[in-house]
Amino acid sequence: MALKESGQMYLETIYVLLQKNDKIRAIDVGTYLGYSKPSVSRAIGILKKGGYISVDEMGYISLNSSGKELAEQMYERHTVISNMLIALGVDCDTATQDACRIEHVISEKSFEAVKKHYYFYNK
Repeated sequence: MALKESGQMYLETIYVLLQKNDKIRAIDVGTYLGYSKPSVSRAIGILKKGGYISVDEMGYISLNSSGKELAEQMYERHTVISNMLIALGVDCDTATQDACRIEHVISEKSFEAVKKHYYFYNK
């Protein structure tokens, strides 16, 4: 099942939160994103059904291999694009917001070119 932009955002958020704390729940995701409990519950259900995450009996969320792979991909896209925009002179807030939108629509081919260019000039 291919995830839409919102599902990708949730996965990336779960990934980021798990980097800071090894135990997170849906409430942590909602707080981080500023989303309502029903919205988060629905998204968590979709991610579970798609096999991207698991939720244990205590409500703790973990990424399954496919979820982790996609989350890492989205996080890398977000990081590279926002850093590149900042390097071009865009303020941090705008760069972060724009990267958040771009990361979901840029093709793999274009992103690889951007990434190669970015890393070449930022060694």
